[in-house]
Amino acid sequence: QDNSFEQFIINYCNEKLQQIFIELTLKEEQEEYIREGIEWTHIEYFNNAIICDLIENNQTGILAMLDEECLRPGTVTDDTFLEKLNQVCATHQHFESRLSKCSRFLNDTSLPHSCFRIQHYAGKVMYQVEGFVDKNNDLLYRDLSQAMWKANHSLIKALFPEGNPAKINLKRPPTAGSQFKASVATLMKNLQTKNPNYIRCIKPNDKKAAHIFNEALVCHQIRYLGLLENVRVRRAGYAFRQPYEPCLERYKMLCKQTWPHWRGPARAGVEVLFNELGIPEEEFSFGRSKIFIRNPRTLFKLEDLRKQRLEDLATLIEKIYRGWKCRTRFLLMKKCQIVIASWYRRYA
Repeated sequence: QDNSFEQFIINYCNEKLQQIFIELTLKEEQEEYIREGIEWTHIEYFNNAIICDLIENNQTGILAMLDEECLRPGTVTDDTFLEKLNQVCATHQHFESRLSKCSRFLNDTSLPHSCFRIQHYAGKVMYQVEGFVDKNNDLLYRDLSQAMWKANHSLIKALFPEGNPAKINLKRPPTAGSQFKASVATLMKNLQTKNPNYIRCIKPNDKKAAHIFNEALVCHQIRYLGLLENVRVRRAGYAFRQPYEPCLERYKMLCKQTWPHWRGPARAGVEVLFNELGIPEEEFSFGRSKIFIRNPRTLFKLEDLRKQRLEDLATLIEKIYRGWKCRTRFLLMKKCQIVIASWYRRYA
């Protein structure tokens, strides 16, 4: 309930991760449609770059204002930092403060005078400014570093390399906020060079108990994890895509022309299969190497037909086997009867 500097930088990191998640998801989807020659329908989604800019802008960002307050001469307090935010960020649509120039917040009693509120991607979060300046400074005085570096213990000496007289830097050490910002930038640069896979974990309740499903908590997580935008992108495009070869191999039993073996290109076999099943043309599109199915209902229909066909084939195999077994037994009995009859006639 009480958010300070630590939660602020954590939420900043979450905003950056959410931003790259949306970009990579949409980018991957668009690139595949272009690569396969499929028409792409543009989806409007909320771009949280405006929130990231509010926090990390080098001139008017909250972190920049905090660093400026920490480095400027004179009396510096958390209140002076909040006053500076009110001057610079007062008109920003995602920044709220009781002291801001935006009059719509003056009567908001839920927002104390010593707090500011940011409308994050996941929702509004209120921050207590108390401790922001001290926590951002995170200063370790130079003489303390030098004293620790002179220790005889090798581990302690290694933990304070800045105390080495040969490497003394007269510049003021970077603030915690600027260090975290640089780390996040490095992380984003690293992620953009990768092909990440996302696993979203949903917490059903805060009690860590079984058989309890908190609908409000789950809906909140779905919203701030960006799952709604991801679903919208999928629904606007095609919900399912698969290369022609495995698709034909899986569903070829549904068409007499493709079962049991199809002689020809896999794409032509899939076209024959879908035409035979009478699937509407608007429900699928043929790419260069994949079949794209728009609605999950079409895929469920294919799976239901396949399941029924498997049951029919199993029944057919069972029928043929039982017929073979009965005929084999009949022929054996007939042969035995002939042998017995011949020996009986010879005896008689």
